This record gives sequence, C-alpha cells and structure tokens, in this order.
Amino acid sequence: MGFKLETYEKLTGASEQTPAYSIVAQGDGFFFAKKGAMVADQGSFKYEKILLDPNASGNVVSGVINQVARRLTGENMEIMKVTGSGLCVLAFAGKNVKIVPLQPGEAIGVESENILAFSGNLKYGVRFIGAGVLSQKGLFTTKFENKSNETGFVGIITDGNSIVLQTPCRVDPDAIICWTGQDPSLKADVNWKTFIGQTSGESYMFEFKNAGQTVVLQPSERKAGLDIGIDRGSENLTQESAFGNSMGNLGGNMNNLGSGMNSAGDTINDLGNTLGRFFRN
Repeated sequence: MGFKLETYEKLTGASEQTPAYSIVAQGDGFFFAKKGAMVADQGSFKYEKILLDPNASGNVVSGVINQVARRLTGENMEIMKVTGSGLCVLAFAGKNVKIVPLQPGEAIGVESENILAFSGNLKYGVRFIGAGVLSQKGLFTTKFENKSNETGFVGIITDGNSIVLQTPCRVDPDAIICWTGQDPSLKADVNWKTFIGQTSGESYMFEFKNAGQTVVLQPSERKAGLDIGIDRGSENLTQESAFGNSMGNLGGNMNNLGSGMNSAGDTINDLGNTLGRFFRN
C-alpha cells in the first residue's frame, strides 16, 4: 500500500486557501522525513536515523558515495526512516507546508532545507545547477525521481503560504523552493542603469520556457543575490561573495572529509600498537 502524504488541513476538510502547517502520512510500509519532524502518531511506528543513504538498499559503498556527495554540495540533511502502519503527523518550526505529488517518470528539484518528508518509492540525490550561484540556493540542488509505478509525494516547508505557478514563467531565484521537470535558465536584465543603481531590483531571474512544469515559491526572499551597484541593497551578498561562499563550503567539507579519514587512520594505528604490545607481553 505505501504511505500517502497530505496536509492535515486538507484531511480535515479545510478549503484550498487555508494555510497548512502540518503533514499527515497515512498507510503502511515506510517513508522518510526530516529528523525530529514527528509531532504525533496513531498506530505502530518505528523511527530510526539514516546514517548513509535512503537509496543504499544494503549497498554500503553506494551509500557512502551518495552521503559524501550530499555533504560536499551542501545538500545534506538529517533523515529518519519511519516504518509501520497508521497515521503520523509531521511539522517543523511552525512553517507552512505543501505536498507535491510526483507521477511515475517525473522528477523535482528542491532545496534540502525545505524538505519535510518524502515517499519511500522516490530516488533521492543531488544535481548541479550552475545558475544557482546567483542566489542563496548555491551550485547544487536536491533531486527526487519517481522511477516506480506508483505516485510519490514530497512534503516541503515554506516561509509563508506557498505560491504555485505553471510554466512558462520567470521567478526570483531567492524565492523559489522547488520545480518539476527541467532546470531553469538564467534571464538577466543588465544595462547601463544597473551600474548606477537605477534598476527595478529584479536584474536577474530564473526562466522556465517549457510548458507543463510546476514551480513552487515562498512569499519571502533569501538574503542573497547579485548586487550590481545598489541593485539589491547592502544586506545581500554579491555574486562573487555567493560564489566564494559556495567554494569555501566545498573546500571546508573536503578538509573535514580528509580530517575524518586521518582520524580513522590514527584509530587503526592505535589499535594495531595496542594489539602488538599485548601479544609481545
């Protein structure tokens, strides 16, 4: 049967315009959720933290590779596997929630920080989106793919009630949360006025040209963006700063990975020395 995700408000018969703040997972089997997102349950459930990768299925090597990839790209999140049957209620910090259904063959790109829960039949990974350097999104985004024969669900959290558009459209990259289908291209509106600060404040946008895609936004912007002249204000990061931060985070993660490997090597050496002294004595 699997689990179906829907908002608590929809389950109780509220209108589509009613803001939603929690997600209900109903069914049996398993699904995945942000660690600590459980609010209540009715039935029989077990919660366990995922150490490597939801897609590993016993393949430790694949799990390690996927885990390292998410950490290096900044798209890692602490995930728990929820197994059982009944009804489970999920929420996070009083944020608004939205359910995005994925039909067989469909895919979605979404920021890891905005993920609340997802079905067990979805493939979870990361993909490169170079245009993201112009916003707080960074160079990569989390991706979900439905390679099964059943509908999958992704539950997301937003800062305010979500805005849902159908493509083609153009959107502010600092407000975008997720989208189905192909990644957007960058649309820039830069001219001589931009360099003297006489702009509308919307000098660059993500453009979705193909019809049939769904784009979800939040009614607030991340504090970042391309700052040419006084285009976006002094609180926002410049393009160079955003790119530098992305590269700095990547480098920091590489150093942490190297330190972790060195620590593991030191531990093995200490164990070998201890065993050597034991047998010599």
